[in-house]
Amino acid sequence: MALAVGAATLVGAARAEAPYPSKPIRLVVPFAPGGSSDILARLLADRLKSELGQVVVVENKPGAGGNIAGESVARAAPDGHTLLLAAAGPTVINPSLYSKMPFDPARDLAPITVLAREHNLMAVKAQLPVRNLSEFLAYARSHPGKLSFGSPGNGTVAHLGGELLNRTAGLKMQHVPYKGSGPAVADLMAGHIDLMIDNMPALLAQVQGGKLRPIAVASDKRAAALPDVPTFDEAGVKGYLVTAWKGLMAPAGTPKPVIAKLHEACARILATPEMRKRVIELGAEPVGNSPEAFAAQIRSETAWWAAQVKATGTRLD
Repeated sequence: MALAVGAATLVGAARAEAPYPSKPIRLVVPFAPGGSSDILARLLADRLKSELGQVVVVENKPGAGGNIAGESVARAAPDGHTLLLAAAGPTVINPSLYSKMPFDPARDLAPITVLAREHNLMAVKAQLPVRNLSEFLAYARSHPGKLSFGSPGNGTVAHLGGELLNRTAGLKMQHVPYKGSGPAVADLMAGHIDLMIDNMPALLAQVQGGKLRPIAVASDKRAAALPDVPTFDEAGVKGYLVTAWKGLMAPAGTPKPVIAKLHEACARILATPEMRKRVIELGAEPVGNSPEAFAAQIRSETAWWAAQVKATGTRLD
C-alpha cells in the first residue's frame, strides 16, 4: 500500500513538473477577424510557435464589448494553455461602462505584457465632403445628429473615443457598434457609416489604398506609418488624446514561472527587427514591458477611464 501511495505521489510530482507548454495553446481574441487585435494575434501566434514549440491557435470570440472573450479566459484552467489577446476596452474601460461585469479583469486575469501601443486614427468615408479636421468639425456642427461613427463594439476605445470627441468638440454624432473592427471598416468603406476613430492597424491599409480619408491621429505625436497626418492637437482640438494598446493576459492563478516564460518569449519576439518593423508598419509601437509594469498600467488606466465614462455619461447595462 505504501509503495502504491509513493508511486502515485511520484507520478503526481512528475505531472506537476511537466515542461510548459505541454499541449497546443489557445489565444482568444475579443473581436472578429480583420481588426487590429486579430492582426496582432496572428503575428504573435506564428512566432510563439517557434519560441515555445507548440501550436498557438487563434480563436475569435466577439461580442459584449470583449466581455465574452474575457470571461472565457478568466474561467479557463490557469495553466498557461489559454491566453487572452487583451485590449484596453475590455480590460480598463468595461469595468466602469457596464453595471454588471461577468468577471473582474484586475482580479480574474494575470498580466503578462503589453505587446503594442497603438495610435488611434480618425478616418472618414471617401464620400464625406471634408479634407481636414477643421472642415469635418464645421460639417458635423452643421449636420447635428446626422453623422455616425462606428466601433468594434460597446466599451471599446473607439466607442469612448467618439463619445469624447462629441463632448470635447461639441458634436452630436451617433454611435454604431459592431463585433469587431473588420465589419465596421467594411461598412465605413461602403458608406453605411461616416467615420471611425480606431486603432490604426485596422484602418491603415484602406487609408493607404485611398479607400478612406485620414483626418487626425489621437496621440501625443504623429504616427510613423502616416507622418503627414496631424495629431488632433496640431489640427486644433486641444486636449483630445485617446491611446490604445494590445497585451497578453492569462487566467489569474497561472503559475509565475509560466507567466515569466511567456513574457520572456514575447519580449524576444518584439525585439526582433522583423517583428518591430511589422508592428510599426501597422501603425503601432512594440512594447514588451514586465507583468508588474502592465499591472500598474491597468490600475492607472482603469481609474482614468472611469472618470471619462462618468464625464460622457456613457453607461451600458
